[in-house]
Amino acid sequence: MAIDLKAAYKTVMDDHFTPTMEISFVDGDKRQTLVYEKVSWTIDGINKGLRYGENPGQEAAMYRLINGNLTLGNVTTIQAGRSLVTTAELLQSGKHPGKINLTDADNALNILRYLSASPCAVIVKHNNPCGVAKGSTLAEAYDRANKADMLAAFGGCIALNRTCDKETAELINRNYVEVVVAPDFTDEALALFATKKNLRVMRIEDMARLETYAAERFLDFKSLIDGGIIAQTSFVPEARTINDLIIPEITDKEGKVHRINRQPTAQELDDMLFGWLVESGVTSNSVLFVKDGVTVGIGTGEQDRVGVAEIARDKAYRKLADRYARETYNTPYNELNDPTKQAACDAFANELKGGLIGSAMVSDAFFPFRDGAEIGIREGVTSIIQPGGAIRDWDIIDCCNEHNVAMVFTGQRSFKH
Repeated sequence: MAIDLKAAYKTVMDDHFTPTMEISFVDGDKRQTLVYEKVSWTIDGINKGLRYGENPGQEAAMYRLINGNLTLGNVTTIQAGRSLVTTAELLQSGKHPGKINLTDADNALNILRYLSASPCAVIVKHNNPCGVAKGSTLAEAYDRANKADMLAAFGGCIALNRTCDKETAELINRNYVEVVVAPDFTDEALALFATKKNLRVMRIEDMARLETYAAERFLDFKSLIDGGIIAQTSFVPEARTINDLIIPEITDKEGKVHRINRQPTAQELDDMLFGWLVESGVTSNSVLFVKDGVTVGIGTGEQDRVGVAEIARDKAYRKLADRYARETYNTPYNELNDPTKQAACDAFANELKGGLIGSAMVSDAFFPFRDGAEIGIREGVTSIIQPGGAIRDWDIIDCCNEHNVAMVFTGQRSFKH
């Protein structure tokens, strides 16, 4: 008998998680208790929670903080009643959300909370951004984010920090999308999305004050294989403005002072800071390239820094070749089936060095040696932002000076595991 492998993805699991969850932190007679309630939506007249967890067959539930507060040391976590994702209004469901849809949306908001000054779009796939861009309009921001990696954007989660209008919705509707999240939607946009059967459309009105979350921390849990839990306060980037960046100046063990010769331009500073804030939502080890307010190449989850820089570089080349194929031949690069056309796409990407000329290189941790920075410098990178703090910081400074590359330190690592 044939097995319907697709059936598993259509199954809605009944979860056995309790309606309420409490977590208490106890120190002698002092008790701090956080109270959570399980989140569900009414879809087709039926009350439903999460579709399933990370995979079919995994029960899952999402809980919303409804009472209590927690102060550990001098850090107070986000208070009850200040929820974002857990209070999302499901305007259109098709298939109702699963765990991955919501964690993708959550990570997109994690990035957007630092980028509220301009219309901005974040496209997330498998909990990592594949395209992030700002623009003069929301439609421009989305279009640039989508073109940054049109292949990975297929089936992604799109988060917008402005009301989704008709122009933006028309662009989104050209592609297959799983989720669209925004603070609001115009009637014209909702009418367009209604033609997409399985699209989840989520309105989060509190996104209008998303920037107020920029410096706030939440409690982050990691469950271990033996049932243990690691609890930590969440990461918040300390360098969130240009004035927070550090111009490198290091004294080596021989007493020689090494300092960056060239100061970054205003555009380089803007790109470096933009990339550093995007880094907060990228799985480490990671290296990004940013140019003119849009990600050009994103390398994630690699074990060594040279390797992840090479991944980001290679992706920039591949994505530019793919974009050229779509715009010139109306066909994705991988579907051309024509060596001559593929060669033309490769030649275009090679001539422009993957769009990396004049870009900013972003690293979530310091470069232990100059070889990691050299990956970007050879492609025409003109600025680098990184935490600093390596024993050989002086060598990275010398490397940048030899190639007239500007560099700044953030003074803080941005790992995300």
